[in-house]
Amino acid sequence: MPDKLINDRLLTALRRQPVDMTPVWIMRQAGRYLPEYRAARQRAGDFLTLCKTPELACEVTLQPVQRFDLDAAILFSDILTIPDAMGLGLRVVENKGPQFARPIQSGNDIRKLNVPDVESDLRYVMDAVRLIKRELQGKVPLIGFAGSPWTIATYMIEGESSKNFSKARGMLYGQPELMHLLLDVLSRAVTDYLKSQIAAGVDVVMIFDTWGGILSQAAYREFSLEYMQRIVQDIKAESRSKAVPVILFTKGGGLWIEDIAGSGCDAIGVDWTVDIGAARRRTGGKVALQGNLDTAVLYSSPATIRRQVAEVLAAFGEADGHVFNLGHGIHPDIDPDKVAVLVDAVHELSRPYHRN
Repeated sequence: MPDKLINDRLLTALRRQPVDMTPVWIMRQAGRYLPEYRAARQRAGDFLTLCKTPELACEVTLQPVQRFDLDAAILFSDILTIPDAMGLGLRVVENKGPQFARPIQSGNDIRKLNVPDVESDLRYVMDAVRLIKRELQGKVPLIGFAGSPWTIATYMIEGESSKNFSKARGMLYGQPELMHLLLDVLSRAVTDYLKSQIAAGVDVVMIFDTWGGILSQAAYREFSLEYMQRIVQDIKAESRSKAVPVILFTKGGGLWIEDIAGSGCDAIGVDWTVDIGAARRRTGGKVALQGNLDTAVLYSSPATIRRQVAEVLAAFGEADGHVFNLGHGIHPDIDPDKVAVLVDAVHELSRPYHRN
């Protein structure tokens, strides 16, 4: 592993230190919008094989970095690797999404769960991290990630994605002690998983709380943020991982930015429903902010993309600690050429905002 990154702009921004231009990466930047990804996916035969084959996961992770002038790579994996390792029988159905053969249906199901042994049950992820770091040769940082305990729990209980998450929310209110039992084992699993990714070489970790925004304010604090905060504190308590920046992203979490900033995380991802300048003022410079262009902007013309990029940059203003990103993952039918416009626009238009 190189001692020093060639491009450490992302890490510098996450530490809220001066940079020469705003760093940019894109959630789901390795994915179906890229023809080279679709070719790799076809060779793999199915999504999970792509995830579980380190050489293929490495190839897919590197594809967007090779195509665009991005400031980070993000590990190609899935947020449901942990429950899969717990024995719930994950499969990903084309055009439908993830499904579990053995979803959580009772307290006994929860009590049978064990924290996976990361270096055996999830070794393919760590092997992928080590391979990617070697192949990157220090070009850009590598971001590792996990789903939040609450978000992982929703899939485990529902058995698949859902429009209203009635089973998960029903357990939250009807049997809160069981929900806490499940979230406790998941928070320990996520902590081990992220620490192992850090040990394998990732430079940043991010927790995706995709479904935290469906909760009430009180429920969010108790059942989502509390467990993410535990994970952050556990990571920061260990000497070899405490210097690694942690990003928390709750989709739909704009109402709770102040609470998230108090979790001990280094950065908060904000979706496009939040004014990023207002978010900066609300957090008082305590954390870096990541975001937050509406993904749908990439369906528009290059001129419109540049204009919308300029608006986000202007909203954040002349301050350190901004990582440009979309407000959520890129859509699979986006033209890759539009992504190039976005990345180049961020770098070009952000320079006047930086002193470095």
